[in-house]
Amino acid sequence: MNSLTIEEIQKIIPHRHPFLLVDYIEDYEPGISAVGYKCVTYREDFFKGHFPEHPVMPGVLIIEALAQVGAVAILSQEAMKGKIAFFGGINNCRFKGQVRPGDKLKLETKIIKQKGPMGIGEAVATVEGKVVAKAELTFMVG
Repeated sequence: MNSLTIEEIQKIIPHRHPFLLVDYIEDYEPGISAVGYKCVTYREDFFKGHFPEHPVMPGVLIIEALAQVGAVAILSQEAMKGKIAFFGGINNCRFKGQVRPGDKLKLETKIIKQKGPMGIGEAVATVEGKVVAKAELTFMVG
């Protein structure tokens, strides 16, 4: 297995606190897939307003975390090193559960199509084996 620490992730993707939403990569195969984790704590900045009395991680941030894991898979390819992956689209997005403080969010993105700088990833987020979000993510590398 190919794992990455937070420092190694930051060498691949440009995101930084408070917008880096991946704590570590458990396994990845350049250009194919990546599996990462976000350990959600009550101290996350977004919980101050979403929602103070019922803290729930915003769905769009779950999708962003999935995209960051996908970016690790794409940008770890030798030909893509030093580039940035941008969103091109989000299709078939579904939210199926809530992510709350204390959850360990598993983020899996498989690259199902890539042609040059564009591609599509199939992404699934789970907590304790239960799907909380899934989507098809289109990316463009620039």
